[in-house]
Amino acid sequence: MDLKPGFHAVPEGHLASVVTHLEMLAPAAPRPEHGAETLRLDLVRSPSVDWYRALFRTVGADWLWFSRLDLAEEELEAVLSDLLVEVHVLRDGSAEAGLLELDFRQPGQCELAYFGLAPALVGTGAGRFLMNRALELAWRGDVRRFHVHTCTLDHPGALPFYLRSGFSAYRREVEVAPDPRLQGVLPRDAARHVPLICERTVSGASGDG
Repeated sequence: MDLKPGFHAVPEGHLASVVTHLEMLAPAAPRPEHGAETLRLDLVRSPSVDWYRALFRTVGADWLWFSRLDLAEEELEAVLSDLLVEVHVLRDGSAEAGLLELDFRQPGQCELAYFGLAPALVGTGAGRFLMNRALELAWRGDVRRFHVHTCTLDHPGALPFYLRSGFSAYRREVEVAPDPRLQGVLPRDAARHVPLICERTVSGASGDG
């Protein structure tokens, strides 16, 4: 491998994260749910780009999700209108409170492309409700593999949650990408737990001795 052990500089204005890839090769049993009485999951066929991006921000801004915000509108529209891509919205009563996106475009496989909750529902048991529905929806027809990836910018409970849900980790990668807050893709106060490191300006001596 090209990456040697030790510290490696991250370019100015960029973020680095460790990505863990996980997979499930047979359906896992659903785990017990609680606090799901007001929740329901709705399939949204061919959602509009504006609606989708608004929900994507609600769910992902705290974890610096940016890939679908950075995608050209026509490219995102093509993905969302693909019959093999399913976008589901989690509703808590009338409020839109979560996103589940399943991608069946690879034959025999389903990718858990996006999975997340609005901040108010994190830690309430809604994640288990959403994962149980994801398992029900993913394993269909000729699907033999269900896979997902998460990274160290995500909620710290995300990786343990996926492991408890029946996924197994099989690969790690380091991802380096422009900080979406400096690109104007997300507000500068998003993800306060991840320091915003701006380009430093080094000034010369004042000349006054």
